[in-house]
Amino acid sequence: MTFQSCRDEYLDKPQPTTSVSPEVVFGTKEGATALIAGILRNSRSQYVPSNGSSSTDAGNLGSIYFARTNKGNDVVNSGSWFQSDYQNDNREPNYRRTAFTWNFLYKLINQTNALIEGVENSATISDADKAPILGQAFAMRAYFYFELSLEFQHTYKFDTAAPAPPIYDKPSQLEGKPMSTQSEMYAFILADLEKSISIGSNDRIDQSYFSKEIAHGIAARVYQVMGNWPKAAEHAHAAYGGSVDAAMDGATVVEVKDNDGNVVELYSTGNYKSGFDDMNKGNEWMLASPQTEDQSAYYYTAPHGFFTQTESAYNNTYINKNFKTLFSATDVRNTFVKSSRTDYREVYTKKFVFSFGADVPLMRTPEMILIEAEALYYSNPAAAHSLLYLLQVKRDPRAVKSANAGQALLDEIMVERRKELYGELGVEWYDAKRLRKGLPRDQGGVHRIAMTNNPLLPDDKRFFLKIPQGEIDANPNIPASINDNR
Repeated sequence: MTFQSCRDEYLDKPQPTTSVSPEVVFGTKEGATALIAGILRNSRSQYVPSNGSSSTDAGNLGSIYFARTNKGNDVVNSGSWFQSDYQNDNREPNYRRTAFTWNFLYKLINQTNALIEGVENSATISDADKAPILGQAFAMRAYFYFELSLEFQHTYKFDTAAPAPPIYDKPSQLEGKPMSTQSEMYAFILADLEKSISIGSNDRIDQSYFSKEIAHGIAARVYQVMGNWPKAAEHAHAAYGGSVDAAMDGATVVEVKDNDGNVVELYSTGNYKSGFDDMNKGNEWMLASPQTEDQSAYYYTAPHGFFTQTESAYNNTYINKNFKTLFSATDVRNTFVKSSRTDYREVYTKKFVFSFGADVPLMRTPEMILIEAEALYYSNPAAAHSLLYLLQVKRDPRAVKSANAGQALLDEIMVERRKELYGELGVEWYDAKRLRKGLPRDQGGVHRIAMTNNPLLPDDKRFFLKIPQGEIDANPNIPASINDNR
């Protein structure tokens, strides 16, 4: 069993060998927990493919999410990194985005498979200690497979029989497997999540580790994509605990001035207005990719390294000036700044502050609240509206509950998701894909590339990537024609 890539993270004194024996890793609870730390470290560090040629926009989980962000309408890429994603043409079999996403996620899956098999077969780790470790592992594997399912096929409801990536449940399987189907993939993901919730624990080292509540959060996302609203509501509610007051960051009132110089009251929460870079600030961060000065993804850190307008970052991502108008002056999420330019670079955001120690959010409680609100809309619109308003007033002390009903209420929930999660998950792309809607861009000079003649349409093939040519060449069970009509 070879764990070369994460050996340094879980041995105090790395040995001069190329592998670590299973007896060392799985001989104790501490050894297995250290392997989890190594896998998670790999998920957030600088990914280096087998050819040794790494890339700033293909580094870790944050890179996958930020590529999705750039495909939408609410941000504007001014060039350099992620610009091919912004153009929505970065999906061919030999392209970097395609190969990175496939190989990176399967690397993490293979390491997690080794963790599961090793812990299950260990004769020295007690059953009581095995349960929370396996609970984490099953949630991790479900998470990685869910990301694969989003990237390499239409959304689940488009065609449940559509080909999906192969499913591997054992480590280092030498023979390539054939493609699965969307229904098989989602059944496997949900089975892992059920096991995680059944045996897992909410005790964990910090917010970078998976837990039972994180498994509920992943399940909420999965059922949201599947359109199973009762299950989505159930798991989202369980993930954040059901209390908006307890789940959202505590707030203090500070005095600021609006654009007209008038004094207004503004909530100051643990993350907004302070750079969104610390998973320990407030209580909203459920899952994060933490960075430290000596263990950092450095300039690979997305989104922080690309939004920040400083000399130390890439500064290539701006805000759609129409998106800015959705935020009131007293909304704590209004972190926008007007530059001296009058083109697509007119507005930028200070939501994310870049440093080598900037933590990256992967899941937060407001997302779970909004998933529950969306799910409740289909069974109890009044409850959905009330839950939505509880979140809105946490963000803006002067928020007024709308009179929206029907489709207008659902649209309001979708807008709130964009306002709350912009820059974090590629929320526009994610919602447009799962809801089978188009993703057109605003015209009138708002975007550097407006995609006027080729906007993203409902069920557009550009919502997913082709199968990497390297996989086709290496795997005899995937036909050479797999990308035909993709």
